[in-house]
Amino acid sequence: MYAFFKGTVESIYSDYLILDTGSMGVNIMMSASELDRISVSDEVKIYTYTSVREDAITLYGFLSREKLDFFKLLLTVNGVGPKLAIGIAGCNTEDVKTAIVAQDTKALSKLPGVGAKMAGRLALELKDKVSLFSSIDSDTVSPGVSDKNPGNTLISEAVSILTALGYSSSEALRAIRSVDISDDDTAESLVPKALRVL
Repeated sequence: MYAFFKGTVESIYSDYLILDTGSMGVNIMMSASELDRISVSDEVKIYTYTSVREDAITLYGFLSREKLDFFKLLLTVNGVGPKLAIGIAGCNTEDVKTAIVAQDTKALSKLPGVGAKMAGRLALELKDKVSLFSSIDSDTVSPGVSDKNPGNTLISEAVSILTALGYSSSEALRAIRSVDISDDDTAESLVPKALRVL
């Protein structure tokens, strides 16, 4: 309904702000992490999602289009409503995406409002979709698919070694992604590099 609003922040509350657009004041629900980045009197552009229910019309806002897109993706999961989605989207997006791709339900269950059952659902329903929004290639942790690309096989093997050492899949994948990988690298040579990051 509304793609975004530009205006001046009039007031900030625990889970929403009032934006003065010049002709009206708009209530926009936002995550605490996003609200912490804004001050009263700031000139801002807020990307919005309009939730329409029988008893209310609510605007949910984000400081970047990427956050909005991730929020919308979360809403595609069965049982995830706007309030839960905005809490998850308010966390570090790359960490959440990494946990989804790595199928790390333990990490996902630590997200606000997410229990073990919902963590499993997020991992299951978003694993293939999240790669559309992330630089992480879902093949890197998909047995049987990774052999399509030698680089993916290398990363998958390195992740397997690190998880055998006790690290979670998402920690291992994040560490591997942060190191430089050369053509001469093997899974065994990547592990020490990743361990220095971990």
